[in-house]
Amino acid sequence: MSEGKVRIGIVGVGWWAAANHLPILMARPDVELVGVCRLGRDELAKVQQTFGIPYGTESYEELLETVPMDAMIVASPHRLHGAQTLQALEKNLHVLVEKPMTVDADEARAIVTLAAARQRHVVVPYGWNFRPYFAEARRLVAEGQIGTIRHISAVMASPIGELMSGQQMPGTEHELFRPNPETWANPQNGGYGWGQLVHLLGGMFYLADLAPERVFAFTGKSELGADLFNSVSLQFAGGATAALSGAATVPDGKPFQLDLRLYGSEGMLLLDVERERCVIQRLDGTEIVVPVAPGDGAYACIEPVNRFVDLCKGLAVENAGPALVGARAVEVVAAMLRSAKSGNAEPSRRRD
Repeated sequence: MSEGKVRIGIVGVGWWAAANHLPILMARPDVELVGVCRLGRDELAKVQQTFGIPYGTESYEELLETVPMDAMIVASPHRLHGAQTLQALEKNLHVLVEKPMTVDADEARAIVTLAAARQRHVVVPYGWNFRPYFAEARRLVAEGQIGTIRHISAVMASPIGELMSGQQMPGTEHELFRPNPETWANPQNGGYGWGQLVHLLGGMFYLADLAPERVFAFTGKSELGADLFNSVSLQFAGGATAALSGAATVPDGKPFQLDLRLYGSEGMLLLDVERERCVIQRLDGTEIVVPVAPGDGAYACIEPVNRFVDLCKGLAVENAGPALVGARAVEVVAAMLRSAKSGNAEPSRRRD
């Protein structure tokens, strides 16, 4: 780090990076934005001018080779996340990689392995995971308040159907860039599983230290062929099960729905972000209410970016979106899409 500042480069500055990540980083006096990579010369110049970033290039490899830095933010299209994260780790950089961490399960496991070997932080910015009530719920589950987890019921639904059907996303008309429907609506690596269900899975695997093993799924698709609806049965190593559901067509202006229910041998955890409820109800009649501040059920991705900088500085803060959680989410979505195509239950660790 130069002069106590974390030197950060960023690849893939589109709608979300420009609207969320860069303004947060600019507001921190301990961060130096040293380089940016994105396609399109005019768009690249606009990013550099707007955020005062001295070095810009359309080549990710050139950015890595040319600009000294401590950390990288990967916010490119989904299909590029894995390779770019691995290249950054090879350069001994800490990495914040947008969801999904990759669209290939083998690549996801390689990221986990390399991050551990290089002792670098990989943060997948699952916004809800970084809320205090998620951390407290995780602590209570880990200390055994619901006993051994036997089943999980989990639902996510989002007001994002238009974007995932190839149209522009309402409410982004005045942003520096608008979301690219090609990233979200293409049937190869777009759709609800890669674009949104990974939020639910990231929360689930943060709360429950379980390894996915087998997946059976049905999907409902858009006219373009991307999944908009997901119905998933999941078995974990050790025999626990889960029923997962995803839907892209919440009406515009309505809040995200994310509901996680963990059923254990000693009780259950109910966590519902829409209704801002988090409570453990035990079989012995005990109830533990975890406070949720008003408004904390809404999705926000401010804390993950700030936490990433703090981790880069070596501060003793929690990474609530580690590579292992990201990898498990990738394993489930990859197996889900294979299962929907094959009509069979699919193992989570098969090559994609």
